[in-house]
Amino acid sequence: MHRIMNYMQNSFAPRVNKIVKNPWISAIQDAIMTALPLVFVGSLITIILLIRNLVPAVPDMTMISNFSFGMFGLVVAFLIAYYVMEKKHNDKYKLISGATATVFFLMLLYPSLDKAGTNITFVLARFGAQGMFTAIIAGLFVGCVMNFSSKHSFFSEDTAIPDFVVGWFDSLLPITFIMVVGWFLTGLIHVDVFKVILWVFSPLSGIVQSYPGFVLSVFIPVFLYTFGISGWVMMPVIYPVYMQGLAQNAKEVAAGGTATHIATQETIYAFSSIGGVGTTLALAVIMLLFSHSAQLKAIGKAIIVPSIFNINEPLVFGAPIAFNPYLMVPMWINGLLVPTIAYAAMAFHLVSIPSKTFLLWYIPYPITSYLATQDWRAIIVTLIIFVVTWLVFWPFFKAYDRSLILKEKEEQA
Repeated sequence: MHRIMNYMQNSFAPRVNKIVKNPWISAIQDAIMTALPLVFVGSLITIILLIRNLVPAVPDMTMISNFSFGMFGLVVAFLIAYYVMEKKHNDKYKLISGATATVFFLMLLYPSLDKAGTNITFVLARFGAQGMFTAIIAGLFVGCVMNFSSKHSFFSEDTAIPDFVVGWFDSLLPITFIMVVGWFLTGLIHVDVFKVILWVFSPLSGIVQSYPGFVLSVFIPVFLYTFGISGWVMMPVIYPVYMQGLAQNAKEVAAGGTATHIATQETIYAFSSIGGVGTTLALAVIMLLFSHSAQLKAIGKAIIVPSIFNINEPLVFGAPIAFNPYLMVPMWINGLLVPTIAYAAMAFHLVSIPSKTFLLWYIPYPITSYLATQDWRAIIVTLIIFVVTWLVFWPFFKAYDRSLILKEKEEQA
């Protein structure tokens, strides 16, 4: 075990962190993180719509959700190109790159024009979660072209022409190239790039939506977290799949059917994030009520309130769980058991599969479970998960607590 821990700490973790700091990867992460408030707005509207079901006098605010969460892909396309240029230290091209990515993204959505060419029609759903993969590709492509062109200028460094004029001319060629690519694909050969991109990524979506894929999508961030690596490192790969799954669920429900895509961020927040990443609320309560060592008694008092609101960094790095075999192993076990329980509950129709956005992860459980699924039975599943995670953590916690008691006695002696 010591050899494994040493490898993870000194070899694996630095390599993963190096990948995370890659400008192209980090640009996607930062773009999604920056745009998340739009998702939070959509989540608030979901709560209001629940109230409207009980009180019909409450006005329909669906339009707000359509122009916040429903525009997520559009905003992400802008931000990815923007952050690529920022991380490549081409600050003067940040805004124009973001604007170009926005326009290019709109072209890839394959809008239709009437015969007169005066009216244009878009499919609204393509702007939001369904358009995530298209937004990522559009943002990265524009960022790549603009970054390459920034290294070449029509003018020498000592030119007397004002910088803003130089910027205009240096941006002209790459922007024209990007627009020509968009026109060639959608206007000349009439390729629905949006559908092509969905088709290309459909195997990944199919894997994540399967039971093994869903469990792994939950377990890997938990596993990395126990080594001090943020689970957000998986965001560029997993989050677009989750969002696409939710978009498909909404489409199925709107058509009068039932949601079928279990792997969504709402499912994660409904069950797997009780107390934070790794489902650690049970451990926090155990530490508060049953610790005998001075260290865990103090930590239990300090971490219980953040844990109730699903913030577990104080627990993961204070107990600690990270790099602590006593608590890492049960967290790994729960990282497999919890998504299994959640998947089974939804696959056997014991709990409704989420079809509306809800990412207010800091609301205490089991309230979050109900709001994410809009199904009261989710509360029962949450209580079952809490008991299961308690049983898993208990023997490991007792062993760790005893080891600290012995250590404290030795230090006193």
